[in-house]
Amino acid sequence: MSISIIIPVRNEEKSLPKCINSIKIASSYIDNEVEIIAVINRCTDNSEEVAKNLNCKIVHCLEKNLSKIRNEGIKNATSDIIITVDADSIISKKLLLKVVTSLNTNKYIGGGVSILPERWSLGILCTLLTLIPFFLFWRISAGLFFTKKEYIKAIGGFNENMYSAEDIDFAKRLKKFGQTRNLKYKNLFSAYIITSCRKFDKFGDWYALKNPKLMLKLLKGKKSKEADKIWYDF
Repeated sequence: MSISIIIPVRNEEKSLPKCINSIKIASSYIDNEVEIIAVINRCTDNSEEVAKNLNCKIVHCLEKNLSKIRNEGIKNATSDIIITVDADSIISKKLLLKVVTSLNTNKYIGGGVSILPERWSLGILCTLLTLIPFFLFWRISAGLFFTKKEYIKAIGGFNENMYSAEDIDFAKRLKKFGQTRNLKYKNLFSAYIITSCRKFDKFGDWYALKNPKLMLKLLKGKKSKEADKIWYDF
């Protein structure tokens, strides 16, 4: 089966090469054909040119809505297996191998992986610790998702009524749909992504813990100036 990797891209000329390079390294461990789709979103830098030079398939989406951005990439994907990942993330070298191996068992609907920050601090650690109970309760992981295109179509893709926390919503719906097919949601704890801490760098390592009402509002996924501040106008 071939793989399409969907990457939302907004002013990522510095981050994108690292992300793509990690995908190419991971691709060397599998025989599957890998298609990388860069969904260009309101870029004002050289992101699109960088993506072209890295042999990405280019798709455009101008919406301030990550669900619509991801769905546009998925719509243009030609592969059986779909993976979504952010441009400021680096994937572990055997992640694609573990994804293919898991899906080939026909036991799993798809799943997610572990998320590691590019740097640690007490504030970042405490922030992550506050999120663990939610993910333990839902028994899902986020950050990067893998599944089959047919399953994404079956659940209606990412929820375009959500402007934040769309990844958590997607994981919960994918897991629920899997239960109707006797397929499990797979948390690949041995595979991981390393993600940028640039939001912590800008807002402060204790920002989330100092603004709990803001975090709760973002988890509701409604369109808001907070969502724009954290994601779309960042």
